[in-house]
Amino acid sequence: MVYEQYFQLSSKYPYTTLGLSQNIKSEIAELVLEKLENMALVVSSNLYYHFLRPTSIFHCAVGIVPSSVVLTSFQVMSRVFLIWAVTHSVKEVQSEDSVLLFVIAWTITEIIRYSFYTFSLLNHLPYLIKWARYTLFIVLYPMGVSGELLTIYAALPFVRQAGLYSISLPNKYNFSFDYYAFLILVMISYIPLFPQLYFHMLHQRRKVLSHAEEHKKSE
Repeated sequence: MVYEQYFQLSSKYPYTTLGLSQNIKSEIAELVLEKLENMALVVSSNLYYHFLRPTSIFHCAVGIVPSSVVLTSFQVMSRVFLIWAVTHSVKEVQSEDSVLLFVIAWTITEIIRYSFYTFSLLNHLPYLIKWARYTLFIVLYPMGVSGELLTIYAALPFVRQAGLYSISLPNKYNFSFDYYAFLILVMISYIPLFPQLYFHMLHQRRKVLSHAEEHKKSE
């Protein structure tokens, strides 16, 4: 009742404080809706991109790109899992800021990575791209991992409530699976796996950039 009176007054006097505050609320609502639509578009675009992402493992295996098959496989599978099994499956998390966080980190990482591969194949690799490839991950990797973990965490209540992908007993296969518990285990697995990948990249950075600096000095 009070809100109806407030709305009527704000409509009647649009240039007063009441009217301006109501207009601001409407604009905020429109911005929120626009953000939700944009995030849905971003998620759907990533779905199709990461559907083809496993080809990166094949590229490493046959030597098209000089990357570790094991590390690439882990990275690719974790991204495909997060996009399809979490973000796509739990619609409620698609508007979370954490999704935007890992999408931005992934996007910048891939732009740098494929620029690095392209110029390397052309035998004309600018130092700036090499430096970006082995430096910006220092910020981008923790940023991406934070977004991934926060997104999985945000999905947990919805997974538990809906019983998503869970199989309960009794059933004819005498098998049970708790997807909620599985997601928690996935989050815990980041503790030993992420530092290994991160310190591997730090080691690669020291080796590659120090070699590049020595080469520049010799010239």
